[in-house]
Order: sequence, then structure tokens, then C-alpha cells
Amino acid sequence: MELMGHSHDHSHSHDHGHSHNDAGTGRALIASLVLTLGFVAFETVAGFRASSLALLSDAGHNFADAFALLLAAFGFYLQSHPANEVKTYGYQRAGVLAAFANAVSLVVLALLLFYESYRRLRNPQPVVESTMIVVAAMGLAMNLFIVWKLGGHGHDMNIRAAWIHMLGDALSCVAIIVGAVAIHYTGWQIIDPALSILIGVMIIWSGWGIIQESLNILLEGLPKGIELEEVTGGMRGVDGVIDVHDLHIWSLGSQAHALSCHVLIDDVPPSESEAILRNIKSVLCDRYSIKHSTIQFEHVRCEDPCVMVKKKQPVASSQ
Repeated sequence: MELMGHSHDHSHSHDHGHSHNDAGTGRALIASLVLTLGFVAFETVAGFRASSLALLSDAGHNFADAFALLLAAFGFYLQSHPANEVKTYGYQRAGVLAAFANAVSLVVLALLLFYESYRRLRNPQPVVESTMIVVAAMGLAMNLFIVWKLGGHGHDMNIRAAWIHMLGDALSCVAIIVGAVAIHYTGWQIIDPALSILIGVMIIWSGWGIIQESLNILLEGLPKGIELEEVTGGMRGVDGVIDVHDLHIWSLGSQAHALSCHVLIDDVPPSESEAILRNIKSVLCDRYSIKHSTIQFEHVRCEDPCVMVKKKQPVASSQ
């Protein structure tokens, strides 16, 4: 079936801009990375000297945090680049991919911690609890400082992933301090590997949500917090819109959402259809924060394009 009238294919409001605090975010990430790497080296040496698996686990967690910060900085650098002739959407997915790789690495680290903790539970070793307390207190101060520095940039999923890691490590430092005090007064060396298991659980908890959210974006699933039927209803409520179909919504990055659809309207002059388009885009932007949309107008209900092609093909006559 031929489509009557004309259709409009618009793509407005490409939002590849970044806020004025991007430079501050980059500096915060780099400073946090340097601090974390320095502390990892210190905590690793202290962990071996104190024979504390909890400290060594926390050093591993901090190293994963450093990796998270490195990926966050790299992803942040890439996604700040504008679109070009090859990467027409820009590099917004770079930060999402970095967050996914970071979260997966954390889960692998947690599994290694569980294995080592199991070995230590079967064969407990004495630890130097005073060293554990001092080092964990230093780690707590460092992690809280980084959490504070990154706290104002949590709108980006990649930055938020790094923020969650640092907060989780601050909590693990508190657990180590409490555990070291308990070991001092009870002599129960089994507390040390038990703390390591607790840290591993916290690592998996912090990474799993990021894995789910980043995978949803990479697989172009419906953005979190948006309901397909609600968006369809909002668009159908615009004056002049008869129906909405073939609707797709996905995320370009952790913040930018995109939409494409077919909208059925009456056969009206372009000046009237332009007003309908503006109203639709206003609804999408104001209600659902969808700033990148491609909307095709139709004047009759369209069929499956494959079916349309088959209908146009001539029937071969038999000789």
C-alpha cells in the first residue's frame, strides 16, 4: 500500500553538551586515582606484615576502586568528545562500557576473595590487630574524602559506579576496625577471614546493580524509570495525533535517551504538522527527558514494509 501524502523525518535537539563542572569532575577523578593507588601499595605491604587477609582483601578492593576510577576517567574523557562522521552519536556509550567492565572485574575479585577466605577459615593465622586498625582508619579517611569529592557528580552512571565502590570500601574499613578490636579482646583469629568474606559480599552488591543497568543500556533496553505505555499515552494526548506505533526508546549513554516512532495524523499542510511535531517533542522533553527523537508522520496506517514489497512484486507467469 502506498503511503498517502507526505511524511516528516525529524531529528532535533542533539544534546551532546556537558555541564560547566566537567573540568572539576576530571580533576576529582585523577586526584582520587592517585590517592587510591598510593594507598593500595601501602595497605598491601601492611597486610602482609600484619598477616591480615582482611587488609589484603581491602587492598584488592582498593585496587579495583583504582581500576574503577581509571575507567571512569577514561570513559569520561571519551564521552566528552563530540560526535563525528564515524561516531555519529559521539562516545556516550564509552562510559557505560567502562562501568560494565569495572563491575564485572569486581565480581571476579570477590570470587577470589571467597576462595582465599575459605582457605584461611580452615587454617586460621594470627594477625597484628593494631596494624589493622591504623591502616583501616587511614583507608576510611581516604575513602570518605574521595566519596565527598565525587558526590556532586553522581548524575553520570560511570562516575556513580566509582562513587559506590569508594563508599563500599569506606564501609569495609569500618568493618576491619571493628573486627580488629574484636580479635584483640577475644583472640578469635577466624574473624579476619570472616571480614574478608563480608568485604567480598559488599563488592558483589556494589557491582551487580551497575552490571544490570549498564547491560540494559548496551542491549538498548528501555531506560530505567520510563514506561513504554506511559510515553505512548502522553504522545497520543497531543492535539492532532491519531495514533502512535513502532515506538522504540533506548539510551545513548547514562543520561541521554533517544526515541523513534511513527505517528498517525490527518493529511494536513506542513505548517500544521510542524506545530504537532513541536508539541510532541515538548511532551517528550518535559515529561520524560527524551531530547533526541526521530518522528515519522503518516496519514494512513502503514503495513509491514516487507509485506508492502511483496505486494509490489509482479507474479511470474508460467510458460
